[in-house]
Amino acid sequence: MNVSVVVFTSDLRLNDHPPLRAALDGRRSVVPLFVRDAAVDRAGFAAPNRLAFLADCLRDLDEGLRERGGRLVVRSGDTVEEVCRVAAETDADEVHLAAEASAFAQRRERRLRRALEAEGRRLHVHDAVTTAVPPGAVTPASTDHFAVFTPYFRHWSRQALRRPLAAPRAVPVPDGVVSEPLPSRDGLSGLSPALAPGGESEGRARLAAWLRSGAAAYADRHDDLAGDATSRLSPHLHFGTLSPVEVVHRARRAGGPGAEAFVRQLAWRDFHRQVLAARPAAAHADYRTRGDRWRSGPAAAADAEAWRQGRTGHPIVDAAMRQLLHEGWLHNRGRLLAASFLSKTLYIDWRVGAEHFLRWLVDGDLANNQLNWQWVAGTGTDTRPHRVLSPLAQARRYDPDGAYVRRWVPELADAADAAGATRAAVHEPWKLPERVRSASGYPDPIVDLAEGLARFRRARGLD
Repeated sequence: MNVSVVVFTSDLRLNDHPPLRAALDGRRSVVPLFVRDAAVDRAGFAAPNRLAFLADCLRDLDEGLRERGGRLVVRSGDTVEEVCRVAAETDADEVHLAAEASAFAQRRERRLRRALEAEGRRLHVHDAVTTAVPPGAVTPASTDHFAVFTPYFRHWSRQALRRPLAAPRAVPVPDGVVSEPLPSRDGLSGLSPALAPGGESEGRARLAAWLRSGAAAYADRHDDLAGDATSRLSPHLHFGTLSPVEVVHRARRAGGPGAEAFVRQLAWRDFHRQVLAARPAAAHADYRTRGDRWRSGPAAAADAEAWRQGRTGHPIVDAAMRQLLHEGWLHNRGRLLAASFLSKTLYIDWRVGAEHFLRWLVDGDLANNQLNWQWVAGTGTDTRPHRVLSPLAQARRYDPDGAYVRRWVPELADAADAAGATRAAVHEPWKLPERVRSASGYPDPIVDLAEGLARFRRARGLD
């Protein structure tokens, strides 16, 4: 037997792909396999934006394989069953897979190992494929994971990363392996109008452009909402069209405060994965409970729906939520302030917000999304769990002239202009003349910020 199978999951690339290179080592042929697992759909992760981006990624991956004499094999069904079926059809003796952190991925790996071993085949799981530093590689002396980012980052920064691997020159695939047609964006409904394209080619071009012209200013401008000075690489890291190892290496070679600040954000990504790997329940349950009795009932449901639609009456929050719906992506500062508003100012369960984000975010990632929501809600790893981000203070600091709000809440821009107000007046529409405000159609605030803060402090027993 001289055939191996490489299972692509969240690593949809040819460059720096250790499972693929290992599968090709000394082999006559390899089966590059992607399984569309129905369990992912049932768990609610098959959101339209991510399905469209995934289709782009698989098409680009297939094109790259065909340039190397191969092709991508796509199957639908239970991953374990389909991998075993392909291995049997091709008489493969080895299967290669990237390690992942979620409870679902860990269960899948255990099931697959048992099923393959029962058939006399071997499973090889590769670390540092979807992360720069694998979960568990960096641990404190007293426990199995770091619960605070700063000490984790110190240890993470001292790790020697493996060298990135070049894409293989040839990928011979055995004849006769049946594949389903590649999925397509065509026919998908419910997509964000300005959803970005996916694929390794797109990701590598964006990374090169970012390192060339954006990274140097990142430390100073990454919180500038209107400036949009972040890398926008998160969807490519989520789908693995870019290697975290390679991205860290290239950013460090670029050097400078901007690149260093950017690498720190990549470390946050690994930090959340090592937390989730050690505490899988944190995807759904409080990492650190605060005894919250979140608001429920009709009034809370109405507030949550206003938040989803960008109709809270607080312009910077509404701008963020409208960007999310339109692009399937959201500036990180916008994510923080929108999450703080829902979980602390409105005092609504963080899981309500996390679910909405996962519905729309093309980079909707279980570890980052859930644990960032918990960080903001104060139930996660934040060392200041009771901090509340004031929408007005955030707006004045990160959108001082109102350009971000004007872009995403145009009815307020028109109203402010009609009233002859300053550009920053869009942050306080309640101060505009009643006639102008009413004509704009923009809603009154659903909550007074001082009252929301007082309610949160009472709920947490801080008074």
